[in-house]
Amino acid sequence: MIFIAGISIALFISALLLVKKDKSKSDLFLMFWMLLNVAHLGFYYLNYSGTLFDYPQLLGIQLPFPLLQGVVLYFYVSNVTNQVPKQKWISFLHLIPALLAYLYMIPFFLRSAREKIEIFKQAGGEEYAAFMGILQISVFLSGIIYVVWCSLLLRKHKKNIRTQFSDIEEINLSWLQFLVYGLGVVWCLVIISQEDFIIYQAVAVFVILVGFFGVQQKNIFNKPKEVYRKLPEEKLIEKENPTKEKYQNSGLSDHLAEERFQKLNQLMTEGQFYKNPTLSLSDLADKLDLHPNYLSQIINDNGGQSFYDYINTFRVNEFKKLIALPENKKYTLMALAYECGFNSKSSFNRYFKKITGETPSQYAKK
Repeated sequence: MIFIAGISIALFISALLLVKKDKSKSDLFLMFWMLLNVAHLGFYYLNYSGTLFDYPQLLGIQLPFPLLQGVVLYFYVSNVTNQVPKQKWISFLHLIPALLAYLYMIPFFLRSAREKIEIFKQAGGEEYAAFMGILQISVFLSGIIYVVWCSLLLRKHKKNIRTQFSDIEEINLSWLQFLVYGLGVVWCLVIISQEDFIIYQAVAVFVILVGFFGVQQKNIFNKPKEVYRKLPEEKLIEKENPTKEKYQNSGLSDHLAEERFQKLNQLMTEGQFYKNPTLSLSDLADKLDLHPNYLSQIINDNGGQSFYDYINTFRVNEFKKLIALPENKKYTLMALAYECGFNSKSSFNRYFKKITGETPSQYAKK
Protein backbone atom coordinates (compact mmCIF):
# COMPACT_ATOMS: atom_id res chain seq x y z
CA MET A 1 0.00 0.00 0.00
CA ILE A 2 1.06 3.57 -0.59
CA PHE A 3 0.85 4.30 3.14
CA ILE A 4 3.48 1.68 3.90
CA ALA A 5 5.63 3.03 1.04
CA GLY A 6 5.32 6.58 2.40
CA ILE A 7 6.22 5.48 5.94
CA SER A 8 9.16 3.37 4.75
CA ILE A 9 10.61 6.10 2.53
CA ALA A 10 10.17 8.75 5.22
CA LEU A 11 12.03 6.52 7.72
CA PHE A 12 14.79 5.87 5.18
CA ILE A 13 15.21 9.58 4.47
CA SER A 14 15.27 10.34 8.21
CA ALA A 15 18.07 7.81 8.61
CA LEU A 16 20.01 9.40 5.73
CA LEU A 17 19.66 12.84 7.27
CA LEU A 18 20.64 11.51 10.70
CA VAL A 19 23.99 10.15 9.46
CA LYS A 20 24.62 13.04 7.06
CA LYS A 21 27.84 14.91 7.76
CA ASP A 22 27.75 18.67 8.37
CA LYS A 23 24.00 18.75 8.90
CA SER A 24 22.41 22.17 8.69
CA LYS A 25 19.42 23.29 10.74
CA SER A 26 17.25 22.86 7.66
CA ASP A 27 18.36 19.20 7.48
CA LEU A 28 17.28 18.69 11.10
CA PHE A 29 13.88 20.26 10.44
CA LEU A 30 13.46 18.11 7.33
CA MET A 31 14.27 15.03 9.40
CA PHE A 32 11.75 16.06 12.05
CA TRP A 33 9.19 16.71 9.31
CA MET A 34 9.75 13.22 7.92
CA LEU A 35 9.36 11.67 11.39
CA LEU A 36 6.18 13.67 11.97
CA ASN A 37 4.78 12.27 8.74
CA VAL A 38 5.84 8.75 9.76
CA ALA A 39 3.79 9.16 12.94
CA HIS A 40 0.89 10.80 11.08
CA LEU A 41 0.69 8.12 8.40
CA GLY A 42 1.34 5.39 10.97
CA PHE A 43 -1.62 6.44 13.11
CA TYR A 44 -3.85 6.60 10.05
CA TYR A 45 -2.75 3.13 8.96
CA LEU A 46 -3.50 1.72 12.43
CA ASN A 47 -6.94 3.32 12.30
CA TYR A 48 -7.53 2.20 8.70
CA SER A 49 -6.53 -1.38 9.49
CA GLY A 50 -8.71 -1.44 12.62
CA THR A 51 -5.84 -2.10 15.03
CA LEU A 52 -5.67 1.35 16.67
CA PHE A 53 -8.19 0.34 19.34
CA ASP A 54 -5.86 -2.46 20.39
CA TYR A 55 -3.61 0.31 21.74
CA PRO A 56 -6.02 2.65 23.59
CA GLN A 57 -3.11 4.45 25.26
CA LEU A 58 -2.33 5.94 21.81
CA LEU A 59 -5.84 7.24 21.14
CA GLY A 60 -5.98 11.02 20.63
CA ILE A 61 -2.25 11.60 20.31
CA GLN A 62 -2.57 12.13 16.56
CA LEU A 63 -5.37 14.71 16.63
CA PRO A 64 -3.15 17.85 16.88
CA PHE A 65 -0.65 16.51 14.30
CA PRO A 66 -2.19 18.52 11.42
CA LEU A 67 -1.51 21.71 13.42
CA LEU A 68 2.20 20.84 13.34
CA GLN A 69 2.44 20.13 9.60
CA GLY A 70 2.33 23.77 8.53
CA VAL A 71 4.58 24.82 11.41
CA VAL A 72 7.36 22.37 10.53
CA LEU A 73 7.04 23.33 6.85
CA TYR A 74 7.56 26.96 7.87
CA PHE A 75 10.57 26.06 10.05
CA TYR A 76 12.14 24.18 7.16
CA VAL A 77 11.50 26.87 4.54
CA SER A 78 12.64 29.74 6.79
CA ASN A 79 15.87 27.92 7.66
CA VAL A 80 16.76 26.75 4.16
CA THR A 81 16.17 30.28 2.82
CA ASN A 82 17.95 31.97 5.74
CA GLN A 83 14.88 33.97 6.77
CA VAL A 84 14.67 32.91 10.42
CA PRO A 85 13.42 35.66 12.79
CA LYS A 86 16.22 37.33 14.72
CA GLN A 87 14.38 36.77 18.00
CA LYS A 88 14.55 32.99 18.39
CA TRP A 89 11.73 32.89 20.94
CA ILE A 90 9.26 34.00 18.25
CA SER A 91 9.57 30.56 16.65
CA PHE A 92 8.03 28.94 19.73
CA LEU A 93 4.84 30.96 19.23
CA HIS A 94 4.05 28.78 16.22
CA LEU A 95 3.73 25.77 18.53
CA ILE A 96 1.12 27.36 20.82
CA PRO A 97 -2.01 26.01 18.99
CA ALA A 98 -0.75 22.41 19.14
CA LEU A 99 0.35 22.81 22.77
CA LEU A 100 -3.06 24.23 23.76
CA ALA A 101 -4.74 21.28 22.06
CA TYR A 102 -2.62 18.78 24.00
CA LEU A 103 -3.18 20.65 27.27
CA TYR A 104 -6.95 20.53 26.73
CA MET A 105 -6.74 16.80 26.01
CA ILE A 106 -4.90 15.91 29.24
CA PRO A 107 -8.13 14.85 31.01
CA PHE A 108 -8.91 12.60 28.04
CA PHE A 109 -5.47 10.97 28.20
CA LEU A 110 -6.05 10.23 31.92
CA ARG A 111 -9.28 8.32 31.27
CA SER A 112 -9.50 4.55 31.29
CA ALA A 113 -8.96 2.55 28.10
CA ARG A 114 -12.65 1.65 27.89
CA GLU A 115 -13.75 5.30 28.19
CA LYS A 116 -11.26 6.40 25.54
CA ILE A 117 -12.50 3.80 23.07
CA GLU A 118 -16.15 4.74 23.64
CA ILE A 119 -15.45 8.47 23.20
CA PHE A 120 -13.35 7.83 20.11
CA LYS A 121 -15.97 5.63 18.47
CA GLN A 122 -18.49 8.42 18.96
CA ALA A 123 -16.11 10.88 17.25
CA GLY A 124 -15.72 12.81 20.48
CA GLY A 125 -19.34 12.66 21.57
CA GLU A 126 -21.08 15.68 23.03
CA GLU A 127 -18.34 16.23 25.60
CA TYR A 128 -15.67 16.96 22.97
CA ALA A 129 -17.88 18.21 20.13
CA ALA A 130 -16.91 21.87 20.63
CA PHE A 131 -13.23 20.97 20.90
CA MET A 132 -13.33 18.90 17.70
CA GLY A 133 -15.08 21.74 15.86
CA ILE A 134 -12.49 24.30 16.97
CA LEU A 135 -9.68 21.88 16.14
CA GLN A 136 -11.03 21.34 12.63
CA ILE A 137 -11.32 25.08 11.96
CA SER A 138 -7.81 25.60 13.36
CA VAL A 139 -6.43 22.94 11.03
CA PHE A 140 -8.07 24.58 8.00
CA LEU A 141 -6.73 28.03 8.93
CA SER A 142 -3.27 26.67 9.75
CA GLY A 143 -2.99 25.03 6.35
CA ILE A 144 -4.02 28.14 4.43
CA ILE A 145 -1.84 30.52 6.49
CA TYR A 146 1.35 28.46 6.33
CA VAL A 147 1.05 27.58 2.65
CA VAL A 148 0.67 31.29 1.78
CA TRP A 149 3.41 32.28 4.23
CA CYS A 150 5.90 29.75 2.87
CA SER A 151 5.10 30.78 -0.71
CA LEU A 152 5.94 34.38 0.18
CA LEU A 153 9.21 33.31 1.83
CA LEU A 154 10.20 31.36 -1.28
CA ARG A 155 9.34 34.27 -3.53
CA LYS A 156 11.49 36.57 -1.42
CA HIS A 157 14.27 33.96 -1.47
CA LYS A 158 14.36 34.01 -5.27
CA LYS A 159 14.90 37.77 -5.18
CA ASN A 160 17.55 37.51 -2.47
CA ILE A 161 19.74 34.96 -4.25
CA ARG A 162 19.94 37.15 -7.35
CA THR A 163 21.76 39.71 -5.21
CA GLN A 164 24.25 37.21 -3.78
CA PHE A 165 24.95 34.45 -6.32
CA SER A 166 25.99 34.34 -9.96
CA ASP A 167 24.38 30.94 -10.56
CA ILE A 168 20.99 30.20 -9.03
CA GLU A 169 19.95 27.07 -10.92
CA GLU A 170 20.51 24.67 -8.01
CA ILE A 171 19.49 26.98 -5.18
CA ASN A 172 16.29 28.61 -6.41
CA LEU A 173 14.20 25.98 -4.55
CA SER A 174 11.69 25.70 -7.38
CA TRP A 175 11.03 22.12 -6.28
CA LEU A 176 10.03 23.35 -2.82
CA GLN A 177 7.75 26.02 -4.25
CA PHE A 178 6.08 23.29 -6.33
CA LEU A 179 5.65 21.08 -3.26
CA VAL A 180 4.28 23.94 -1.16
CA TYR A 181 1.61 24.31 -3.81
CA GLY A 182 1.14 20.56 -3.55
CA LEU A 183 0.58 20.86 0.18
CA GLY A 184 -1.98 23.54 -0.62
CA VAL A 185 -3.79 20.98 -2.78
CA VAL A 186 -3.70 18.50 0.12
CA TRP A 187 -5.23 21.11 2.40
CA CYS A 188 -7.92 21.81 -0.19
CA LEU A 189 -8.73 18.10 -0.11
CA VAL A 190 -8.96 18.31 3.67
CA ILE A 191 -11.43 21.19 3.41
CA ILE A 192 -13.47 19.99 0.41
CA SER A 193 -13.28 16.21 0.39
CA GLN A 194 -12.79 15.24 4.04
CA GLU A 195 -12.24 11.70 2.74
CA ASP A 196 -9.39 10.44 4.90
CA PHE A 197 -8.34 7.71 2.46
CA ILE A 198 -7.84 10.18 -0.41
CA ILE A 199 -6.19 12.76 1.85
CA TYR A 200 -3.65 10.36 3.30
CA GLN A 201 -2.82 8.93 -0.09
CA ALA A 202 -1.98 12.49 -1.18
CA VAL A 203 0.07 12.96 2.01
CA ALA A 204 2.03 9.77 1.30
CA VAL A 205 2.88 10.94 -2.24
CA PHE A 206 3.80 14.36 -0.85
CA VAL A 207 6.15 12.80 1.72
CA ILE A 208 7.91 10.76 -0.96
CA LEU A 209 8.48 13.83 -3.16
CA VAL A 210 9.63 16.08 -0.30
CA GLY A 211 12.10 13.47 0.88
CA PHE A 212 13.45 12.79 -2.60
CA PHE A 213 14.19 16.43 -3.38
CA GLY A 214 14.95 17.58 0.15
CA VAL A 215 17.72 15.09 0.84
CA GLN A 216 19.50 16.27 -2.34
CA GLN A 217 19.20 19.97 -1.55
CA LYS A 218 22.59 21.41 -0.71
CA ASN A 219 23.08 24.14 1.84
CA ILE A 220 22.56 27.54 0.28
CA PHE A 221 23.69 29.98 2.94
CA ASN A 222 26.35 27.75 4.43
CA LYS A 223 28.98 30.44 4.73
CA PRO A 224 29.21 31.77 8.29
CA LYS A 225 28.49 35.41 8.81
CA GLU A 226 31.83 37.14 8.60
CA VAL A 227 32.95 39.90 10.90
CA TYR A 228 34.17 42.64 8.60
CA ARG A 229 36.57 45.22 9.88
CA LYS A 230 35.65 48.86 9.52
CA LEU A 231 36.76 49.98 6.13
CA PRO A 232 38.64 53.18 5.32
CA GLU A 233 35.81 54.48 3.14
CA GLU A 234 33.62 54.91 6.20
CA LYS A 235 35.78 57.93 7.00
CA LEU A 236 35.59 59.36 3.49
CA ILE A 237 31.97 60.47 3.32
CA GLU A 238 31.55 63.68 1.42
CA LYS A 239 30.06 66.28 3.70
CA GLU A 240 29.09 69.02 1.21
CA ASN A 241 25.45 67.96 0.92
CA PRO A 242 24.78 64.92 3.09
CA THR A 243 21.03 64.99 2.60
CA LYS A 244 21.47 64.11 -1.07
CA GLU A 245 24.03 61.36 -0.59
CA LYS A 246 22.70 58.01 -1.80
CA TYR A 247 25.27 56.25 0.37
CA GLN A 248 24.90 58.43 3.44
CA ASN A 249 23.61 55.58 5.62
CA SER A 250 26.00 52.96 4.28
CA GLY A 251 29.14 55.03 4.77
CA LEU A 252 30.00 55.39 1.05
CA SER A 253 29.94 58.68 -0.84
CA ASP A 254 28.71 58.98 -4.44
CA HIS A 255 32.21 59.73 -5.65
CA LEU A 256 33.80 56.84 -3.77
CA ALA A 257 31.07 54.43 -4.88
CA GLU A 258 31.64 55.36 -8.53
CA GLU A 259 35.38 54.82 -8.11
CA ARG A 260 34.73 51.42 -6.59
CA PHE A 261 32.42 50.51 -9.45
CA GLN A 262 35.07 51.44 -12.01
CA LYS A 263 37.61 49.38 -10.09
CA LEU A 264 35.15 46.50 -10.04
CA ASN A 265 34.67 46.64 -13.82
CA GLN A 266 38.43 46.74 -14.32
CA LEU A 267 38.89 43.80 -11.97
CA MET A 268 36.20 41.78 -13.76
CA THR A 269 37.69 42.52 -17.20
CA GLU A 270 41.29 41.81 -16.27
CA GLY A 271 40.79 39.05 -13.73
CA GLN A 272 37.81 37.40 -15.48
CA PHE A 273 36.37 36.30 -12.15
CA TYR A 274 33.01 35.76 -13.83
CA LYS A 275 34.44 32.54 -15.26
CA ASN A 276 34.09 31.01 -11.81
CA PRO A 277 30.65 29.35 -12.02
CA THR A 278 30.16 29.49 -8.23
CA LEU A 279 31.23 33.12 -7.81
CA SER A 280 29.28 34.79 -5.01
CA LEU A 281 28.86 38.35 -3.84
CA SER A 282 30.99 37.61 -0.76
CA ASP A 283 33.81 36.19 -2.89
CA LEU A 284 33.94 39.30 -5.05
CA ALA A 285 33.60 41.62 -2.05
CA ASP A 286 36.68 40.02 -0.49
CA LYS A 287 38.71 40.79 -3.59
CA LEU A 288 37.65 44.45 -3.42
CA ASP A 289 38.06 44.67 0.36
CA LEU A 290 34.42 45.73 0.65
CA HIS A 291 31.51 44.61 2.76
CA PRO A 292 29.07 42.55 0.58
CA ASN A 293 26.24 44.96 1.38
CA TYR A 294 28.28 47.88 0.03
CA LEU A 295 29.21 45.98 -3.10
CA SER A 296 25.60 45.00 -3.75
CA GLN A 297 24.51 48.61 -3.39
CA ILE A 298 27.27 49.82 -5.71
CA ILE A 299 26.25 47.32 -8.43
CA ASN A 300 22.55 48.15 -8.03
CA ASP A 301 22.93 51.94 -8.13
CA ASN A 302 25.87 52.36 -10.52
CA GLY A 303 25.26 49.37 -12.77
CA GLY A 304 21.47 49.27 -12.54
CA GLN A 305 21.60 45.48 -12.11
CA SER A 306 21.47 42.79 -9.50
CA PHE A 307 24.68 40.87 -8.79
CA TYR A 308 23.30 37.89 -10.75
CA ASP A 309 22.55 40.01 -13.82
CA TYR A 310 25.85 41.88 -13.56
CA ILE A 311 27.99 38.72 -13.58
CA ASN A 312 25.97 36.92 -16.24
CA THR A 313 26.16 39.93 -18.55
CA PHE A 314 29.95 39.55 -18.47
CA ARG A 315 29.54 35.85 -19.26
CA VAL A 316 27.29 36.55 -22.25
CA ASN A 317 29.70 39.15 -23.61
CA GLU A 318 32.61 36.74 -23.20
CA PHE A 319 30.66 34.06 -25.06
CA LYS A 320 30.02 36.47 -27.93
CA LYS A 321 33.76 37.16 -28.13
CA LEU A 322 34.70 33.49 -28.09
CA ILE A 323 32.18 32.39 -30.70
CA ALA A 324 33.46 35.07 -33.09
CA LEU A 325 36.94 33.56 -33.14
CA PRO A 326 37.52 31.16 -36.08
CA GLU A 327 39.59 28.76 -33.95
CA ASN A 328 36.58 28.16 -31.68
CA LYS A 329 34.35 26.80 -34.47
CA LYS A 330 35.37 23.27 -33.50
CA TYR A 331 33.82 23.62 -30.02
CA THR A 332 30.15 23.19 -29.16
CA LEU A 333 28.11 26.12 -27.90
CA MET A 334 27.90 24.59 -24.42
CA ALA A 335 31.66 24.01 -24.26
CA LEU A 336 32.15 27.74 -24.86
CA ALA A 337 29.37 28.58 -22.40
CA TYR A 338 31.05 26.54 -19.66
CA GLU A 339 34.30 28.31 -20.48
CA CYS A 340 32.55 31.62 -19.83
CA GLY A 341 31.30 30.58 -16.39
CA PHE A 342 27.80 29.28 -17.07
CA ASN A 343 27.00 26.19 -15.05
CA SER A 344 24.04 24.71 -16.91
CA LYS A 345 22.45 24.69 -20.33
CA SER A 346 19.11 26.00 -19.07
CA SER A 347 20.57 29.04 -17.29
CA PHE A 348 22.81 29.80 -20.29
CA ASN A 349 19.98 29.65 -22.83
CA ARG A 350 17.60 31.60 -20.63
CA TYR A 351 19.96 34.43 -19.78
CA PHE A 352 21.50 34.67 -23.27
CA LYS A 353 18.04 35.15 -24.77
CA LYS A 354 17.19 37.70 -22.10
CA ILE A 355 20.24 39.80 -23.04
CA THR A 356 20.29 39.39 -26.83
CA GLY A 357 16.70 38.49 -27.67
CA GLU A 358 17.97 35.41 -29.49
CA THR A 359 18.86 31.85 -28.57
CA PRO A 360 22.59 30.97 -28.63
CA SER A 361 22.11 28.83 -31.75
CA GLN A 362 20.32 31.65 -33.57
CA TYR A 363 23.11 34.05 -32.65
CA ALA A 364 25.78 31.54 -33.73
CA LYS A 365 24.26 31.15 -37.20
CA LYS A 366 24.91 34.82 -37.87
